[in-house]
Amino acid sequence: MIRTVESSAPATAPVLAAYSYCETVTGQQARNFAYGIRLLPTPKRRAMSALYALSRRVDDIGDGTLADDVKVARLEDTRTLLARVREGHVEEDDTDPVAVALADAARRFPIPLGGLDELIDGVQMDVRGETYETWDDLKAYCRCVAGAIGRLSLGVFGTAPGAPGAERAPEYADTLGLALQLTNILRDVREDAEGGRTYLPSDDLAKFGCAAGFGGGPTPPDGSDFAGLVHYEVRRARALFAEGYRLLPLLDRRSGACVAAMAGIYRRLLDRIERDPYAVLRGRVSLPGREKAYVAVRGLSGLDTRHVVRRTVRRRP
Repeated sequence: MIRTVESSAPATAPVLAAYSYCETVTGQQARNFAYGIRLLPTPKRRAMSALYALSRRVDDIGDGTLADDVKVARLEDTRTLLARVREGHVEEDDTDPVAVALADAARRFPIPLGGLDELIDGVQMDVRGETYETWDDLKAYCRCVAGAIGRLSLGVFGTAPGAPGAERAPEYADTLGLALQLTNILRDVREDAEGGRTYLPSDDLAKFGCAAGFGGGPTPPDGSDFAGLVHYEVRRARALFAEGYRLLPLLDRRSGACVAAMAGIYRRLLDRIERDPYAVLRGRVSLPGREKAYVAVRGLSGLDTRHVVRRTVRRRP
């Protein structure tokens, strides 16, 4: 069982300022994520914002325009910062607000900070321009950049006291992260291809005649079955969601609502992509703010959580 061990000591003014900075970053840069964590109690919301802010810094290094050797050096600097956090060497007057907030969060919750090292490993794979031949290859990458985030988040959420099967919570959190990342990959197919990146497994691309790529416009390669490729990956993502949703009954009500809201937004994105596979070649598929708010309200009310739990229980062997 994973239980949070939140410190009862109030945060000091410098720490509160650091958290405020992280929450601003989260609100501006991660609207889907921000909708979900609004449902958490304040200490958990702050901790999740600190995790996001550090994760965003790592992603921005990988996605930026710096030379690859500079990116590698910046990523290693971030790894050194993580070591300082882990060893308790970040003081409240540190000039890096993300480091201050993350250090406080790590004191309050049993966050497995090694997951952030895994994230750095995944972004280094991006910097090297790695491609993926099989789903197993891509899954290893997704575990670094998304599954690890699920496990880090679980350190903040904890599991509900007495929840049966709580020992499997990290596994389910990891799998739900994979579901979210595969949805991201489908949504960003054109944007990634135009940036010279291809994440979908080459075996899958070849199976549907898409090995020539699809970054040049809304028309996929001649003779390809792009819709078939998308539907194939959607089915894979749905299977991951079904397994990952087994996490929900293991969480307390508000943590479960947070996860249900974030995952629910991505499930709705997946629904849109399934209905119109070619939409991802025309631009980024997204949900309007009112629909995200609706999903968040359903999560807080427990409607989505109860529905998913009932469906998950029925599917268990």
